[in-house]
Amino acid sequence: MATDCIPQLRFKFDKLVVVRRDVEHASADGGMVLLKAIDRQLGVTEAVASCLRDRRQPGKVEHNLVDLVRQRIFGLLGGYPDGNDAARLADDAIYKLLLDRDPLTGPALASQPTLSRFENAVGPRALTRLGHALADLVIGQHCARLGGRARRITIDLDPTDDPTHGQQEFAFFNGHYDSWCYLPLLGFVTFNDETEQHLILALLRPGTSAAKLGALGRLRRLVQKLRAAFPGARLRVRLDGGFAGDDVLRFLEAEGVEYVVALGKNRRLEKRVRRLMGKARMLSRASGETEHLFGETRYAARRWKAPRRVIMKAEVVRHADRAPKSNPRFVVTNLPHTPEHVYAIYRQRGDVENRIKELKAGVALDRLSCSRFLGNQFRLLLSAAAYILVQALRLHAAGTSWARAQVTTLRERLLKVAVWVTQSVRRIVLHFPTSFPWQPAWWQIACAVGARP
Repeated sequence: MATDCIPQLRFKFDKLVVVRRDVEHASADGGMVLLKAIDRQLGVTEAVASCLRDRRQPGKVEHNLVDLVRQRIFGLLGGYPDGNDAARLADDAIYKLLLDRDPLTGPALASQPTLSRFENAVGPRALTRLGHALADLVIGQHCARLGGRARRITIDLDPTDDPTHGQQEFAFFNGHYDSWCYLPLLGFVTFNDETEQHLILALLRPGTSAAKLGALGRLRRLVQKLRAAFPGARLRVRLDGGFAGDDVLRFLEAEGVEYVVALGKNRRLEKRVRRLMGKARMLSRASGETEHLFGETRYAARRWKAPRRVIMKAEVVRHADRAPKSNPRFVVTNLPHTPEHVYAIYRQRGDVENRIKELKAGVALDRLSCSRFLGNQFRLLLSAAAYILVQALRLHAAGTSWARAQVTTLRERLLKVAVWVTQSVRRIVLHFPTSFPWQPAWWQIACAVGARP
């Protein structure tokens, strides 16, 4: 057979090495079938598509809404976050399979212009439905997993900055982050004493939004949904200092929700912690190490209608070749535990920052490059849907070293697997390499998500 037309490269090693592009129907993303199996169980992509309305002329539609949603979500999971990546994946056999198309002869995937029109055609009502649907899906998934029983459910809300680099609607300069940005609000839930914080809320906000903008309404919704699904669970909320408004605290108290909320420093609080700080300085001076002490007080901010219990942490931080630094901290709470225990509960919310970093690095949460604000809110929710699938994959990987792996690690070692695709009348066969180094773990997880030997 003539090979003149086959692209090839040569490496002059000890023996000539020739590289040829001559294997048809192959892909670098064979492991993505794991996420396809999870999506069939949870119905994430179908839930997203069901919230949208297709206003295109039916006779001219080549790619339906479910296909477009799957192309974007699986693209994010495979490491292709932009619509511009569509051309690279148009004829990829695995991505055709992910969209339930014939991997060998099926039509090509949607183009970048089609995806751009799709993202920018979503209206506010559809986005509201989608936010509800993703929350219901996460709650339903864990209600089924736990049999509707949980001792405690913890809600964490946190804002993050998504820098912008164009003329996107409502992208403003935020002095705190020193950049033009959006300021999304993200919400996570943790069940019992588990370590995984499950994404349940993603709300896009203008770059100069107050930290608590939209928080009270979303808390009302989450408390209602969680109470309906887990009637016997104690609910607990942990929030950063920007959320410590009287309206938020009164709502939590009226609903019987436990809370631990940070408070910003001010003269009144610093005066109350002064004696405790003095003791911490003496201890630090004697030990030469960082020291901290805990105490409590009753305190009412000017806009609060009643005083509340405030935990004080008096900390003196020491680093080599630096002067000691005083670091007083405050949290308001309705928990009855000791001050040290309450602060330990609050400190656990710090892992939310790791989840946010993972969202940005793994599923492009910060890739908000549409010119329209609503288009970027849709992108945010697509990233959230993709992350829900990843978190479900980690649950299925329980008992393996991948149960706590980051998205980028899972992608590199379990999803990026070279595969050759063939098919007969009755089945499609994925040919994996025999030397795949993570094959035992991949095989175990595949069985956990529904595959059978």
